[in-house]
Amino acid sequence: MAIIGSLIKGLIDLRDRIVTEPDPEEAQLEVLKDLLTKARDTAFGKYYGFQGILEDADIKKAFAARVPYFDYNKINEQWWQRMHEGEENVTWPGKPPYFALSSGTTGKSSKRIPVTEDMVEAIRQSGIKQIGALSNFDLPGDFFEKEIMMLGSSTDLLEAGDHKEGEISGISASRIPFWFRSYYKPGEEIAQIENWDERVQKIAENAKNWDIGALTGIPSWMELMMKEVIKYHKVSNIHEIWPNLQVYTSGGVAFEPYEKSFNALLAHPITVIDTYLASEGFLAYQSRPETNAMKLVLDNGIYFEFVPFKAEYVNEDGSISDDAPVIPLSEVKEEEDYILLISTVSGAWRYLIGDTIKFTDVERHEIRITGRTKFFLNVVGSQLSVNKMNDAVKELEERYDIEIPEFTLAAVRIDGEFYHSWYLGTNGKVDDEELAQSLDEILKQANKNYSVARSKALKGVKVKTIPSDLFYEWNAANKKKGGQVKMEKVMNEEKFAQWEDFIKKQLASG
Repeated sequence: MAIIGSLIKGLIDLRDRIVTEPDPEEAQLEVLKDLLTKARDTAFGKYYGFQGILEDADIKKAFAARVPYFDYNKINEQWWQRMHEGEENVTWPGKPPYFALSSGTTGKSSKRIPVTEDMVEAIRQSGIKQIGALSNFDLPGDFFEKEIMMLGSSTDLLEAGDHKEGEISGISASRIPFWFRSYYKPGEEIAQIENWDERVQKIAENAKNWDIGALTGIPSWMELMMKEVIKYHKVSNIHEIWPNLQVYTSGGVAFEPYEKSFNALLAHPITVIDTYLASEGFLAYQSRPETNAMKLVLDNGIYFEFVPFKAEYVNEDGSISDDAPVIPLSEVKEEEDYILLISTVSGAWRYLIGDTIKFTDVERHEIRITGRTKFFLNVVGSQLSVNKMNDAVKELEERYDIEIPEFTLAAVRIDGEFYHSWYLGTNGKVDDEELAQSLDEILKQANKNYSVARSKALKGVKVKTIPSDLFYEWNAANKKKGGQVKMEKVMNEEKFAQWEDFIKKQLASG
């Protein structure tokens, strides 16, 4: 009997029974008050009159009225850049000990997002909440004795003057408490290897020495790692190497597009738990098995606001217009898309994180990530969001019994006419024209705006199937492999021309 595991499971069950859920509205108000109080003497707090906001009868309304929206470029140019010049107390007291590097999905150059000690502690506390929620998943006692493979970016952080820099997964892993290190794989030595291929090679070489019970990381890179382990050991699935693998904690992107190809690497299904850990903070986690939605963390250093996701509020670069209305938590509705704004203990204020979400359960405050503002394809009025694209690709997978873990597209002009040009990453053997017709049909049925656009200015759909590995090679050439890197789903014409040139060269050389 797994005595230690049973004890840990018992403690988690006990904690879940003892800890009570805070009132959501009160919790968010207290978070906002705390943020404003701590930052009122910073340069940002003085400029926007945080003390006056705190004295207002309606703090939430006053905050929304006085402080504008910020995307990364705006807050970095106006405020965060001053930290890089050595200034203290800019948007949060003191100086941040870390900056999270995030190239995300939008370009080669990295964003540098401040990570304060308060944020490190908030991430730790949210992690404890998520562990507590494991009591809802009916996992056996021996699961809690198994090791956890955390496949993030390198933990060998860059020393940059008075702070360190790295991706948020590397920063978090570098702060793992001593008592957890025996459970954590691939271990500190391998985790510090910067080169992705070298790190995965070391993981493959050592895989049989570990008893992995859980995986955590971005789906695309987790798949690649498992494929390399399977290939190295000449087995048919990952359970032949890690027979006790029972849980996968996904994060960063929707898991659904990867579900079919991911499951193909397993001997049997495992429990998939979604999390929402971004460079800006730990926003949400899946707290129960009956859903794949995630519960917002409402009482831990992040204040949330929501802007209706409508074409008239979204600028071409993915930012939002200054007059876009904001909806408080108390007024959100289920199954409507919202642009997410956050204010945090790292000194992000009314910050456009770039994600769109929808509430699947307002009472439980559970959400799903539905896409990115920059991936909203609205050329000629098609109004395609990423979740609509994901749903259409998933239906293609089912209709043709193929796997399509990756895709990208752009609106392109051919002889003066607009087309949606799709690249689908798949090893399936289906005619491209047949896929194009089916994709067009699916999108017409699912999206009224798309159907109208197709009857007017949008001439048609073109599809080209390519090996999925080419998407990862593109990331390697333009950003890097592994870590927090995600593939952009929608490109502008200039970027798409570079993509097509890259793919032509890769196919010609292959």
